Amino acid sequence: MIDSEAAAQAWLAARPEWDALAAERIDRLIALLAEENTRQNLVAAASLPVVWQRHIVDSAQLLAHVPRETSSPWLDLGTGAGFPGLVIAALRPECEVVMVESRARRVEWLERARLALGLEQASVIGSRLELVPSRSFRVISARAFAPLPRLLELSARFSTKDTLYLLPKGRSAQQELLELNRWNHLFHVEQSLTDTDAGLIVGQLLGPKGRKP
Repeated sequence: MIDSEAAAQAWLAARPEWDALAAERIDRLIALLAEENTRQNLVAAASLPVVWQRHIVDSAQLLAHVPRETSSPWLDLGTGAGFPGLVIAALRPECEVVMVESRARRVEWLERARLALGLEQASVIGSRLELVPSRSFRVISARAFAPLPRLLELSARFSTKDTLYLLPKGRSAQQELLELNRWNHLFHVEQSLTDTDAGLIVGQLLGPKGRKP
Protein backbone atom coordinates (compact mmCIF):
# COMPACT_ATOMS: atom_id res chain seq x y z
CA MET A 1 0.00 0.00 0.00
CA ILE A 2 1.30 3.45 -0.92
CA ASP A 3 0.98 5.45 2.29
CA SER A 4 3.17 8.53 1.78
CA GLU A 5 4.18 11.07 -0.84
CA ALA A 6 7.66 9.57 -0.95
CA ALA A 7 6.26 6.08 -1.54
CA ALA A 8 3.98 7.42 -4.29
CA GLN A 9 6.87 9.11 -6.07
CA ALA A 10 9.04 6.01 -5.70
CA TRP A 11 6.30 3.78 -7.14
CA LEU A 12 5.89 6.02 -10.18
CA ALA A 13 9.65 6.34 -10.70
CA ALA A 14 9.81 2.54 -11.03
CA ARG A 15 7.18 2.46 -13.79
CA PRO A 16 8.39 1.89 -17.38
CA GLU A 17 6.66 5.12 -18.45
CA TRP A 18 8.84 7.21 -16.15
CA ASP A 19 11.70 9.21 -17.61
CA ALA A 20 12.94 12.80 -17.48
CA LEU A 21 10.24 14.04 -19.85
CA ALA A 22 7.48 12.28 -17.93
CA ALA A 23 8.80 13.79 -14.69
CA GLU A 24 8.78 17.23 -16.28
CA ARG A 25 5.20 16.84 -17.48
CA ILE A 26 3.93 15.59 -14.12
CA ASP A 27 5.73 18.34 -12.19
CA ARG A 28 4.23 20.88 -14.59
CA LEU A 29 0.76 19.37 -14.18
CA ILE A 30 0.99 19.61 -10.38
CA ALA A 31 2.07 23.27 -10.59
CA LEU A 32 -0.73 24.09 -13.03
CA LEU A 33 -3.27 22.30 -10.84
CA ALA A 34 -2.25 24.24 -7.72
CA GLU A 35 -2.43 27.52 -9.61
CA GLU A 36 -5.82 26.80 -11.20
CA ASN A 37 -7.22 25.59 -7.90
CA THR A 38 -7.00 29.16 -6.61
CA ARG A 39 -9.46 30.14 -9.36
CA GLN A 40 -11.83 27.19 -9.39
CA ASN A 41 -12.31 24.28 -7.03
CA LEU A 42 -10.77 21.53 -9.14
CA VAL A 43 -9.75 19.37 -6.17
CA ALA A 44 -10.10 19.67 -2.42
CA ALA A 45 -7.45 22.05 -1.10
CA ALA A 46 -6.58 19.51 1.59
CA SER A 47 -5.56 17.04 -1.11
CA LEU A 48 -2.85 19.24 -2.61
CA PRO A 49 -0.20 18.44 0.04
CA VAL A 50 -0.70 14.77 -0.83
CA VAL A 51 -1.23 15.29 -4.54
CA TRP A 52 1.09 12.43 -5.56
CA GLN A 53 -0.94 9.90 -3.57
CA ARG A 54 -4.43 11.30 -4.02
CA HIS A 55 -4.33 12.29 -7.67
CA ILE A 56 -1.16 11.42 -9.60
CA VAL A 57 -0.51 7.81 -8.53
CA ASP A 58 -4.20 7.18 -7.87
CA SER A 59 -4.57 7.82 -11.62
CA ALA A 60 -1.29 6.27 -12.79
CA GLN A 61 -2.04 2.94 -11.09
CA LEU A 62 -4.52 2.23 -13.89
CA LEU A 63 -1.57 1.79 -16.24
CA ALA A 64 -0.51 -1.33 -14.35
CA HIS A 65 -3.57 -3.05 -15.86
CA VAL A 66 -2.98 -1.97 -19.47
CA PRO A 67 -0.06 -3.04 -21.68
CA ARG A 68 1.26 -0.10 -23.68
CA GLU A 69 0.33 -1.77 -26.97
CA THR A 70 -3.37 -2.05 -26.04
CA SER A 71 -3.89 1.34 -24.38
CA SER A 72 -4.90 3.41 -27.40
CA PRO A 73 -7.40 4.83 -28.02
CA TRP A 74 -8.38 5.54 -24.40
CA LEU A 75 -11.67 7.19 -23.40
CA ASP A 76 -11.86 8.97 -20.04
CA LEU A 77 -15.36 9.90 -18.92
CA GLY A 78 -16.07 12.99 -16.83
CA THR A 79 -12.39 13.93 -16.64
CA GLY A 80 -13.08 17.00 -14.49
CA ALA A 81 -9.82 18.18 -12.94
CA GLY A 82 -7.85 15.87 -15.23
CA PHE A 83 -7.78 12.59 -13.34
CA PRO A 84 -7.04 10.12 -14.63
CA GLY A 85 -7.07 11.49 -18.21
CA LEU A 86 -4.28 14.08 -18.03
CA VAL A 87 -2.05 11.77 -16.00
CA ILE A 88 -2.51 8.91 -18.46
CA ALA A 89 -1.77 11.22 -21.38
CA ALA A 90 1.28 12.68 -19.63
CA LEU A 91 2.76 9.25 -18.93
CA ARG A 92 1.88 7.69 -22.28
CA PRO A 93 2.00 10.69 -24.64
CA GLU A 94 1.91 8.43 -27.70
CA CYS A 95 -1.52 7.15 -26.63
CA GLU A 96 -4.67 8.76 -28.01
CA VAL A 97 -6.52 9.87 -24.88
CA VAL A 98 -9.98 11.36 -25.37
CA MET A 99 -11.27 13.24 -22.32
CA VAL A 100 -14.99 13.97 -22.11
CA GLU A 101 -16.18 16.72 -19.78
CA SER A 102 -19.42 18.70 -19.87
CA ARG A 103 -18.59 21.59 -17.51
CA ALA A 104 -17.30 24.60 -19.47
CA ARG A 105 -14.72 25.82 -16.95
CA ARG A 106 -13.31 22.32 -16.55
CA VAL A 107 -13.13 21.96 -20.34
CA GLU A 108 -11.17 25.21 -20.55
CA TRP A 109 -8.79 24.01 -17.84
CA LEU A 110 -8.25 20.62 -19.49
CA GLU A 111 -7.47 22.24 -22.83
CA ARG A 112 -5.03 24.73 -21.28
CA ALA A 113 -3.28 21.93 -19.39
CA ARG A 114 -3.17 19.69 -22.46
CA LEU A 115 -1.49 22.42 -24.49
CA ALA A 116 0.90 23.39 -21.69
CA LEU A 117 2.03 19.78 -21.35
CA GLY A 118 2.43 19.31 -25.10
CA LEU A 119 0.01 16.37 -25.23
CA GLU A 120 -0.57 16.29 -28.97
CA GLN A 121 -2.30 12.90 -29.01
CA ALA A 122 -4.77 13.90 -26.30
CA SER A 123 -8.03 15.72 -26.94
CA VAL A 124 -10.88 17.22 -24.94
CA ILE A 125 -14.54 16.92 -25.91
CA GLY A 126 -16.66 19.52 -24.16
CA SER A 127 -20.03 17.79 -24.22
CA ARG A 128 -22.40 15.54 -22.39
CA LEU A 129 -21.45 11.94 -23.15
CA GLU A 130 -24.89 11.29 -24.66
CA LEU A 131 -24.01 13.70 -27.50
CA VAL A 132 -20.56 12.30 -28.31
CA PRO A 133 -20.50 10.35 -31.61
CA SER A 134 -20.06 6.61 -31.22
CA ARG A 135 -16.70 4.95 -31.85
CA SER A 136 -14.79 2.06 -30.29
CA PHE A 137 -12.08 2.44 -27.65
CA ARG A 138 -9.56 -0.04 -26.28
CA VAL A 139 -9.79 1.37 -22.74
CA ILE A 140 -12.57 3.23 -20.92
CA SER A 141 -11.90 4.87 -17.56
CA ALA A 142 -14.03 6.96 -15.24
CA ARG A 143 -13.33 8.38 -11.80
CA ALA A 144 -16.37 9.51 -9.81
CA PHE A 145 -18.47 9.78 -12.98
CA ALA A 146 -21.72 7.94 -12.28
CA PRO A 147 -23.10 4.86 -10.50
CA LEU A 148 -22.02 1.71 -12.32
CA PRO A 149 -25.35 0.84 -14.03
CA ARG A 150 -25.70 4.36 -15.43
CA LEU A 151 -22.04 4.49 -16.43
CA LEU A 152 -22.41 1.30 -18.44
CA GLU A 153 -25.63 2.47 -20.08
CA LEU A 154 -23.86 5.61 -21.27
CA SER A 155 -20.58 4.03 -22.31
CA ALA A 156 -21.57 0.65 -23.80
CA ARG A 157 -21.72 2.04 -27.34
CA PHE A 158 -18.02 2.99 -27.08
CA SER A 159 -16.95 -0.53 -26.11
CA THR A 160 -16.42 -3.92 -27.71
CA LYS A 161 -15.96 -7.27 -25.99
CA ASP A 162 -12.23 -6.50 -25.91
CA THR A 163 -12.50 -3.04 -24.37
CA LEU A 164 -10.97 -2.85 -20.91
CA TYR A 165 -12.90 -0.87 -18.31
CA LEU A 166 -10.89 0.71 -15.47
CA LEU A 167 -13.21 2.28 -12.93
CA PRO A 168 -11.91 3.65 -9.60
CA LYS A 169 -14.93 3.30 -7.34
CA GLY A 170 -13.72 3.94 -3.82
CA ARG A 171 -15.44 2.04 -1.04
CA SER A 172 -18.48 1.23 -3.18
CA ALA A 173 -16.64 -0.91 -5.76
CA GLN A 174 -17.59 -4.35 -4.47
CA GLN A 175 -21.16 -3.38 -3.62
CA GLU A 176 -21.78 -1.75 -6.99
CA LEU A 177 -20.50 -4.85 -8.74
CA LEU A 178 -22.65 -7.16 -6.62
CA GLU A 179 -25.72 -5.11 -7.50
CA LEU A 180 -25.01 -5.10 -11.25
CA ASN A 181 -27.81 -7.27 -12.62
CA ARG A 182 -28.58 -6.12 -16.17
CA TRP A 183 -25.24 -6.79 -17.86
CA ASN A 184 -23.11 -9.75 -18.89
CA HIS A 185 -19.57 -8.90 -17.92
CA LEU A 186 -16.14 -10.09 -16.86
CA PHE A 187 -15.58 -7.51 -14.14
CA HIS A 188 -13.72 -7.98 -10.89
CA VAL A 189 -12.46 -5.67 -8.13
CA GLU A 190 -8.79 -4.88 -7.60
CA GLN A 191 -7.49 -3.24 -4.44
CA SER A 192 -6.45 0.37 -4.92
CA LEU A 193 -2.75 0.99 -4.31
CA THR A 194 -3.41 4.35 -2.70
CA ASP A 195 -6.39 3.75 -0.41
CA THR A 196 -7.00 0.68 1.74
CA ASP A 197 -10.76 1.27 1.54
CA ALA A 198 -10.94 1.78 -2.23
CA GLY A 199 -11.31 -0.61 -5.15
CA LEU A 200 -11.00 -0.55 -8.92
CA ILE A 201 -13.54 -2.31 -11.10
CA VAL A 202 -11.57 -3.93 -13.92
CA GLY A 203 -12.69 -6.01 -16.88
CA GLN A 204 -14.81 -6.30 -20.01
CA LEU A 205 -18.46 -5.53 -20.69
CA LEU A 206 -20.09 -8.27 -22.80
CA GLY A 207 -23.53 -6.75 -23.30
CA PRO A 208 -27.02 -6.56 -21.80
CA LYS A 209 -28.44 -9.74 -20.29
CA GLY A 210 -30.88 -11.49 -22.56
CA ARG A 211 -28.67 -10.89 -25.59
CA LYS A 212 -25.82 -13.17 -26.60
CA PRO A 213 -22.37 -11.62 -26.00
